[in-house]
Amino acid sequence: MSSHGIVVNSFQELEQGCAEEYEKVMNKRVWCIGPVSLCNKESLDKFERGNKPSIEEKQCLEWLNLMEPRSVIYVPFIWVVKTIGENFSELEKWLEDEKFEERIKGRGLLIKGWAPQILILSHSAIGGFLTHCGWNSTIESVCFGVPMITWPLFAEQFLNEKFVVEVLKIGVRIGVEVPVRFGDEAKTGVLVKKSKIVDAVEMTMEGGEEGEKRRTRATELGNFARRALEEEGSSRFNISCLIQDTMKH
Repeated sequence: MSSHGIVVNSFQELEQGCAEEYEKVMNKRVWCIGPVSLCNKESLDKFERGNKPSIEEKQCLEWLNLMEPRSVIYVPFIWVVKTIGENFSELEKWLEDEKFEERIKGRGLLIKGWAPQILILSHSAIGGFLTHCGWNSTIESVCFGVPMITWPLFAEQFLNEKFVVEVLKIGVRIGVEVPVRFGDEAKTGVLVKKSKIVDAVEMTMEGGEEGEKRRTRATELGNFARRALEEEGSSRFNISCLIQDTMKH
């Protein structure tokens, strides 16, 4: 089966010429029409995006509203970060044994289950995002001007990390060097030590002059992302081109 072109959830200003090069290599049209996550404008739309969240919108927003601007780190998928290969019941036991919820009471919110990521990342209280660098999460963080702490596990996540840290310069590596192989998760062992996490968090949330530069660049990219979907924006233009090309073929 052949295709006429490729639709990409990104925007021209972020790709910095990569989309044009990809178009040449593939010999196909490439349309950057994103970020699609910015199509959700209202809080309820952001809350309901993706799977059904396991927390009420009001509860989530009330907690975030109590926090100072850029003072919160969003850490999804603790059951993956904690230890690869354990099942959810073992994670529950770990949470209980470590009194995790008690220790974070008043300074953290634990969501057991699916979290409304767009709603969270778009809130002004969020100052950092610990991510495995899947593309959806990466582009969503860019959309809302949130610097990233990168923790790739496998596949293209390492390439996305390189893009975030070395090209965009809006991320801090946590230090993972070895990919996790499906089926061998339990054999992998500890990928990152506590001290590395502490260092990455401090560099992201503070980080002196370099930290300020990262935050400024992240904010600028977020502005570019929003403009891309405006009336005269690059993604809006590409959507029109995609529709016209589709009608021709």
